[in-house]
Amino acid sequence: MEFAPLEGVLVVSLEQALAAPFCSSRLADAGARVIKFERKEGDFARNYDTAVLGQSAYFVWLNRGKESIVIDIKNNEDLQLAHNILSKADVFIQNLAPGATARAGLGSEDLRKKYPKLITCDISGYGEEGPYRDMKAYDFLIQCETGLASITGGPDEPSRVGVSICDIAAGMYSVQAICQALLQKKKTGLGTSLKISLFDSLADWMSVPLLLSQYSGKPPKRVGLSHPGIAPYGAYLTGDEKIIVISIQNEREWERLCSKVFEDPDLAVKEEFSNNEKRSQNRRELDKIINNFFQKFKKDIIAQKLKDNDIAFGFLNSIEDFNNHPHLKLNDFESPNGTVKLVKSPIITNDKQKKPKSIPSLNEHGSSIRKEFSL
Repeated sequence: MEFAPLEGVLVVSLEQALAAPFCSSRLADAGARVIKFERKEGDFARNYDTAVLGQSAYFVWLNRGKESIVIDIKNNEDLQLAHNILSKADVFIQNLAPGATARAGLGSEDLRKKYPKLITCDISGYGEEGPYRDMKAYDFLIQCETGLASITGGPDEPSRVGVSICDIAAGMYSVQAICQALLQKKKTGLGTSLKISLFDSLADWMSVPLLLSQYSGKPPKRVGLSHPGIAPYGAYLTGDEKIIVISIQNEREWERLCSKVFEDPDLAVKEEFSNNEKRSQNRRELDKIINNFFQKFKKDIIAQKLKDNDIAFGFLNSIEDFNNHPHLKLNDFESPNGTVKLVKSPIITNDKQKKPKSIPSLNEHGSSIRKEFSL
């Protein structure tokens, strides 16, 4: 049996950049048919870079398995074609600027009245209400607005997370919401209206630092590769100038690290390191002790000691190291410019996996879609 739980579901996406394309690509991975509406110059993410065989890394990652058609929603004939497709669709996703689809005659409220079975999903920066409603909301801006950047980076300087985490979060919540709406539609026969914002999505992910600030008055500080409340938890230099990261989560692990790896059981009960709170308070002295020990050995020797004694550890890998990681799984996708290797879906099932679909060129399916949904 092939794993395609959304087979037979028709998704239409008027999308650009990242959050909505992330959502629709994951629905396509699950077997849905996704028709991507593009303007005549295409989704602007097509032109972010030319790194992947002359194509944008963002675009090839987020648009596998879709059908592309150029639609001018300001053209009456194209708008009628869009309505013809939507009349047969199960899901409509859009992430244009607030109000843009309504002005073009494709607003979710109107579509829901016209097509009661349609699930609409509007993805925006700050939502459709409130003082920030009309503000532009790119990923970096939301990272700053939600306080994420203030707790990311080293002690001396805030930093953005190195991937588009806000867009990805909103895309993931959109997938979850759409799948829930499809289950509800199966019961009721009716669609629903979904509203997802980048800000709200990241706000949920920021719950722990927010709670710490609200209830203890102590928001977490930037600590780089350390942890604001757990020690030892961080990066340490080995004798051959490599970096190993370790994470001690409880007193059993701390005692084992001291007695088995450091061969110094007295360290575990030393007053200033006798529990996690005290270790956190004396982190600088503790890190110095660990670094002094690690620098006596090469990376592989330290790693073996940690592994033998069931201590959680990892390596601070470069992207080149990650590219050669033994656990990295890739799939081949066909693109207009050749075969592209993309990270395999993290969803593992006993069922046979769907054969990966290709990455579309601009308007690749325009002619066939126009014929299929002709007026």
